[in-house]
Amino acid sequence: MVILETERLILRQVLQSDAAFIRDLMNEPAYLKNIGDRGVRTVEDATAYVNKAYITSYETKGFGLYLVCGKPGLEPLGICGLVDREGLEGIDLGYGFMSAFWGRGYAREAAAATVKLAREKLEIDRLIAITAEDNGASIGLLEHLGFSFEKMINLPHDDEEVRLYSLQTSASVS
Repeated sequence: MVILETERLILRQVLQSDAAFIRDLMNEPAYLKNIGDRGVRTVEDATAYVNKAYITSYETKGFGLYLVCGKPGLEPLGICGLVDREGLEGIDLGYGFMSAFWGRGYAREAAAATVKLAREKLEIDRLIAITAEDNGASIGLLEHLGFSFEKMINLPHDDEEVRLYSLQTSASVS
């Protein structure tokens, strides 16, 4: 199901048939370093992860992470969407792209469209985002979107501190 469309991208729900791409993405060195190791090594692992993390989120929350595909051929580039993450108070803007597609503005385009979806369709008043302390590209993207740094935090089951950002998405900022 298509969720969003931009000038160059389509964001759609992740399907079981996307498992090989999800496996490849989750084993990119930058994904492992900046997002974390989800233990997804095989297509079977990825299929189980798609069911547990993505499809369950769509069914229970009404949103989740979406597959970002480039137009016109709909080649998978990465993921972007909204996550109700354990240990965080608020809905998290999450994204990750194959390194082959970095530096082309795809993450910025997908993230901006996702923020608009959160604001206008899902009526989420405040978004949060987390990033590794030394992930300059992600920090720059979040700041470009209007997110403000709040503090360093630790997520459950993780010893490494991450940077917490927030963005007030409603028209009236309190």
